[in-house]
Amino acid sequence: MKEEVRSLKDEGERGSVKSDLPERTFEFARRVVVLCRFLDEKPGVSRTLGNQLLRSGTSIGANVEEGQAAQSEADIVSKYSIA
Repeated sequence: MKEEVRSLKDEGERGSVKSDLPERTFEFARRVVVLCRFLDEKPGVSRTLGNQLLRSGTSIGANVEEGQAAQSEADIVSKYSIA
C-alpha cells in the first residue's frame, strides 16, 4: 500500500495519470447524490439506507482531498486507506 501511495504522489507531482483522482471522486459523489434523490422518490426504499449511501459515497472524495493535503507519507497512507 505504501508503495502505491508513494507512486501516486510522485506521479501526481509530475502531472501524470493519477492526478485526476480528486475529480473522479467528486464525479462519483455527484452521481451518488443523484441516485439518492432518485431513491428518495421511490416508495418502499428505506430512507435510512439512502442516507447511509449518501454519507459513505460522499466521504470518499473528502478523504482523498485530505490525503492531497497530507503533511507526511504516513498521513497520506492513512487518508487514502480510509478512502
